[in-house]
Amino acid sequence: MATLRPFRALRSTPSDAPAVAAVPYDVVDTDEARALAAGNPLSFLRVSRAELELPPGTSPYANAVYDRAVSNFDKLRSSSLVIEDEPSVYFYRMRDGAHQQTGLAGCWPLDEYDNGVIKKHERTRPDKEDDRTRHMIALGAQTGPVFLTYRAAADIKGIATARTAGEPLLDFVAADGVRHTIWQVAGADRDALVAAFECIPALYIADGHHRAASAARARDAFRTRGAARPALGDGADFNTFLGVVFPHDEVRILPYNRLIRDFGQLSPDAFIQAIRDRFDVKPGPATPARRGEISMYFDGSWRTLQPRSKPGGGDVIGALDVSVLQHQLLSPVLGIHDVTTDKRIDFVGGARGTAELEKLVGSGKAVVAFSLFAVSVDDLMAVSDAGAVMPPKSTWFEPKLRDGLLNHLI
Repeated sequence: MATLRPFRALRSTPSDAPAVAAVPYDVVDTDEARALAAGNPLSFLRVSRAELELPPGTSPYANAVYDRAVSNFDKLRSSSLVIEDEPSVYFYRMRDGAHQQTGLAGCWPLDEYDNGVIKKHERTRPDKEDDRTRHMIALGAQTGPVFLTYRAAADIKGIATARTAGEPLLDFVAADGVRHTIWQVAGADRDALVAAFECIPALYIADGHHRAASAARARDAFRTRGAARPALGDGADFNTFLGVVFPHDEVRILPYNRLIRDFGQLSPDAFIQAIRDRFDVKPGPATPARRGEISMYFDGSWRTLQPRSKPGGGDVIGALDVSVLQHQLLSPVLGIHDVTTDKRIDFVGGARGTAELEKLVGSGKAVVAFSLFAVSVDDLMAVSDAGAVMPPKSTWFEPKLRDGLLNHLI
């Protein structure tokens, strides 16, 4: 069963939270981070992507980057961050238009990450793990929460409904229009939430696999050398990681669509014929109407593709539309076998939508685009329960948690 650990958060002050809050470090590159942080000395991107303050071309893995991150973190701690007086947990709500989801922020034992109570669905890259592990150790803190989900429970929702009716601790609307609201929970309700999660059999990592893996590596490093910093006495130390868990029925997954830069050795006519050999093709909408359909934008119009060869019913991975596209079209027709390394494919995720696909194909930056039906949370849980791995670039979670609002000192 899952174990919730309250913690003494290093959190933003209410007045500075809008300026401190930053998008996750891994959804922007250095140039985008530099643009977002411009004119804002409090932006947490100056901690999570500190290379933005160094000369252009500086490696994000240079020693100077981690040194600058520590310096900037210390500045924020002296001006805009405060340590909570008592161990707490926090309801964290994100509202994006009509969509709303309310999660619970706390710390979670890394032993449960190791033993499978906290389930994974993605492979991690060693270079990205190296980076965040160094970052955590240098700062002595986990500064970006892992996004998790769990099968919704009525008792937890009941406490959430009651507590979020009160005055929030932090509340602001970010530049992208998403409203972020956080309530501190201490005392009897905190203890009730700890007890309620003892009945939750599993948590599922939705977004943030590299953060969780890096927290485990940082733990191992601290264990080897011995704790280097005094504990806060809240029971949430380097043996835990910071995460926000959302009930599964509130989580929103958006499509992660594909762009193809060229047809390889094929002519456009040969490409279309190869499609017709494998799929039933008809005029269709930009967004697939249902699972089992793939929308294709080519030569100025959208078509709906339905595969003639259906995956077996027991194949949870092969049944995903992203797998069908890969194994029945991208690999055999276009010779794109590894989407993580092939330069002929690119990805458009989230709210940018199908209009962005049309624009990029129309501009000549791509020759064809594929729009997918979004993977469901049930799909993600089924894959995780099977101990399997989701295909690369198959889920895009929106909205995104913000870095810097809640930090966990380790």
